[in-house]
Amino acid sequence: MAVLEAKNLNYTIKNKVLYTDASFLLNKNDHMGIVGQNGTGKTTLLNIIIGKIELDSGEILWQKGITYGYLDQHAEIEKDVSIIEYLRLSFNHLFEVEKELNSVYERMGEEISDELTEKAEILSNKLMYSGFYDIDSTINKIAAGLGIQKLGMDTLLSNISGGQRAKVILAKLLLESPDILLMDEPTNFLDKEQVDWLTNYLIGFSGAYIVISHDFDFLNKITNCIINIEFSQITKYTGNFTQFENAKEEHAKNHKIQYEKQQKEIEHLQQFINRFGAGTRASMAQSRKKQLEKMDIIPPAQSLEKPAFTFTSLPIQKGIILTVDNLCVGYGQKQLLPPISFNLKSDQKIVIQGFNGVGKSTLIKTIIGLIPKLNGEFKWETTAKIGYFDQELKWEHPEWTPFDIIKDHFPKWEDVFTRKQLAQFAVKGKVAMQPISTLSGGEQVKVRLCILKNTPCNVLILDEPTNHIDVETKEVLKEQLVNWEGAIILITHEAGFYEDFISKDDVIKINKK
Repeated sequence: MAVLEAKNLNYTIKNKVLYTDASFLLNKNDHMGIVGQNGTGKTTLLNIIIGKIELDSGEILWQKGITYGYLDQHAEIEKDVSIIEYLRLSFNHLFEVEKELNSVYERMGEEISDELTEKAEILSNKLMYSGFYDIDSTINKIAAGLGIQKLGMDTLLSNISGGQRAKVILAKLLLESPDILLMDEPTNFLDKEQVDWLTNYLIGFSGAYIVISHDFDFLNKITNCIINIEFSQITKYTGNFTQFENAKEEHAKNHKIQYEKQQKEIEHLQQFINRFGAGTRASMAQSRKKQLEKMDIIPPAQSLEKPAFTFTSLPIQKGIILTVDNLCVGYGQKQLLPPISFNLKSDQKIVIQGFNGVGKSTLIKTIIGLIPKLNGEFKWETTAKIGYFDQELKWEHPEWTPFDIIKDHFPKWEDVFTRKQLAQFAVKGKVAMQPISTLSGGEQVKVRLCILKNTPCNVLILDEPTNHIDVETKEVLKEQLVNWEGAIILITHEAGFYEDFISKDDVIKINKK
């Protein structure tokens, strides 16, 4: 049974057609993933489903009585409340029932009636069977799974980072337990253990959900169907992400076979028509012509715009290029981590692991000089030239276009060359000339990667570079990191991205102070 039907969706934004008569169904037991290249309209689709964006035409039809919850990581929330107070808001409807029950009890102190007794029993049973008396236990269970307890449940929301706040918003959504979950990149701010916890939670979720994620290991484990947005169409596949990829590949092969077969038939018919269009066999040629006109022509396969970029490292002196000795990092007088020590060799690739919010980004911002150290030492060799990728998609001039941003970084470049550099990351045409704030998260990441690719360096420091990017870009990025001849410091929650080119000995685990 369908709990949601998206019917004949048509939507265009800034002259870019996202959907043309696109349709799909979400059934009661569907654990659905949304995939597609950056900029195809995955997040837009969720915003259309919840009514935040109005379609040009088409319908979103919900089954009557269905409840849904949407994970909006950028939602404005009251910051002067504690984490526990915010999470308890998920049960406001039950606290209202408790308030009504207490009012009934007060009235029963003054008068006793069958009506009041019956009402008290109904309200009391409602609280009992809804789990009201286990609310704090339920909250703590989910808070522990997402690593929120480590922040301190009495901590004000104003005193935690944006990533930590996103986890609290996710926890509130899970606590509300609607019939349908709608989630956009829920793993972006989770570490490996928390992703594993969320994976198990979603596998056991009794309702339906739709998830956008570029963490394909995660998506593979939690889905039983996939919708792929491609060429303004939405196609639904049964199975997880791996099964989707196999089915899509098989479909492409079959399409190619059928297309080439039909092209040969068309060529044969056209040759006959051209040869015998006049003369004794003209009637047969006319028959072939009618046959050709009635033929349902198979279009050629459309090809996706794929990135094609290459990182080139500067020469570097062999040996240890970074020494970190009992380094203490934090903000103001607040130390986030115990003193940390490690060395980085000129050809070494390391990963920094630790739960979200522990201070991984603070550590790398300290060793590249963006924030001051609190204590200890770190020293770079003079030949080290750093290229840094920041996970935060914040722009000094959000109204600037990708073209403007690249020109600002590399002012000596000719306009044509600037466009070619962006085109290597599939940022081209109208997309390259739109305000950066209007682009998808993945398209914005590609602009940052374009800057990084053209920054002369021999050390890459990458903070969550795989957030938001599509599978094609991720594959090219991974290939470039594998082939990189300099040093790499990588932060990512996607173990599957680095496990086959960074050894376990090169994983640095950091813990909260």
